[in-house]
Amino acid sequence: MSNRASILDASAILALLNAEPGAEEVQEVIATSAASAVNLAEVVGKLADYGMTERTIQKALRIGLDTLPFGPNELKLMPQLRRGTKRHGLSLGDRCCLATAMTHNRPAMTADRAWAKINIPGLKITVIGERH
Repeated sequence: MSNRASILDASAILALLNAEPGAEEVQEVIATSAASAVNLAEVVGKLADYGMTERTIQKALRIGLDTLPFGPNELKLMPQLRRGTKRHGLSLGDRCCLATAMTHNRPAMTADRAWAKINIPGLKITVIGERH
């Protein structure tokens, strides 16, 4: 990954796939970015909820995004992240994205406005567009 690579949250990936506000920001970094396998599983679940077939979902995910495993290094960060984000309403998937970004020393990118309130030393968070 390059120095400008971001770790994308499911909401940022969905913004791109659904051409929502902020999609252009994701498009600019997609070639050098990655996502946790957990966050991609979230995306797959949402696309299935939309009624997409497995084949269509697989085609939709061919966006040039690297998939990173979620393992022991990320798990070690989860207690700290839960304490630091629970009051802001972040989900398990959100914390998985943050843990992956911290482990890989990369900025996190999301469409979730609640993340703007998160202050974790050494972690840059980019909030794209405006999700409703």
